Amino acid sequence: MKYSWEEFARKMGIEPQILENKEAKLLKKFVDDLAYPTHCNFCQGLNLSIKNPVHHPSYELTPACNHDCIFCYSTVAVKLGKAPKPGYYGWDNPKAITVSQYGEPLMSSRIVEVNKMLRKKFPNARLDLQTNGSLLTEELWAKLDFDLVMISLDAASKKKHKMITNANTFEKVVNALRIVGQDKSVRSIVRTIFMPGINDKEIARIAELASSLGIDEMMLQPLTIHKMNEERLRRAGLDFERAESVRELLKVAIEAKKYIDVRIRGCLLAQLKRMDALTLYNVYKVSRDVAPLVKRERKSLNKIEETCDGSFRLILEEFKLERLIKTLNEKGVKYSKAQDFVRFKDGGVEIVVFKSGKVLIKRANEEELEELLKKYF
Repeated sequence: MKYSWEEFARKMGIEPQILENKEAKLLKKFVDDLAYPTHCNFCQGLNLSIKNPVHHPSYELTPACNHDCIFCYSTVAVKLGKAPKPGYYGWDNPKAITVSQYGEPLMSSRIVEVNKMLRKKFPNARLDLQTNGSLLTEELWAKLDFDLVMISLDAASKKKHKMITNANTFEKVVNALRIVGQDKSVRSIVRTIFMPGINDKEIARIAELASSLGIDEMMLQPLTIHKMNEERLRRAGLDFERAESVRELLKVAIEAKKYIDVRIRGCLLAQLKRMDALTLYNVYKVSRDVAPLVKRERKSLNKIEETCDGSFRLILEEFKLERLIKTLNEKGVKYSKAQDFVRFKDGGVEIVVFKSGKVLIKRANEEELEELLKKYF
């Protein structure tokens, strides 16, 4: 004969409520009341009916970074040769675009240019900037136009920050939080990775600091342990078992919630909201990976226009005139060079390329145009 757990408890002379876990009920209520991160709005991961969800689109500028964080997936991708090339990874008519998921976007000299291009190309999309903040200044901020800014901070002290990032930039990151926190035209977020044994005792202090600087939200993320980072994390003191415990993550989130609007990664939260209290209390999220990959295809944003005289005009996304000149020299193509442009011919086709990335191609058909772009750019 099968019994429900309540019936079995009563047969054992125990009232069912005695078996309830008060902490589990507290965690369940916290999860049920928790809002999804603003950054995660429009992400496929919130829809559990999608079998293989992908993050909303991103524009990658550079895999380079001035930090060397002990947990970073981007560093692993670079070492394995898996880092995405610069460009747009997504689809037409996106609702949100992140700049960027790999590397430090503010290291790129094209950050302002790309920001403006995305705003013009996708006027209805929410533009998110993901940065470590160390290179953000008042002057640069005045040139940028984002709707949401996520600044990474995983420590509340200079010493711990340097240990995690291998960079002496704590004050610069705090200043970036101050700059963004003062601008109420954007949604400002401090992005913090939960690393028990390393920074779990500092997360509430990070929340308090960020709140005092006007930051709107904390996005608290569980750690994904990449194989190449395991030894670095072990030396730093990571408690691997607690790092994979949802209960431990939620307990820290509850403490941080006293100071700031805390949220946890949307795709994880969507799953947790479906769990009962005891399952939630005992569940572990095994987040281990070998190499992080972008699951979205790289898509060209080059817009080709046909002029009234039958020529083609386009603007290249990523372009350096010096690189084109090198290609022409290697191919033995003769060209004339002015200060801001290069002019050359391929058969009967004349091509003028400006330093800005603007290209004018005369006397070519569509098939020839495609071949020329592959050949020189």
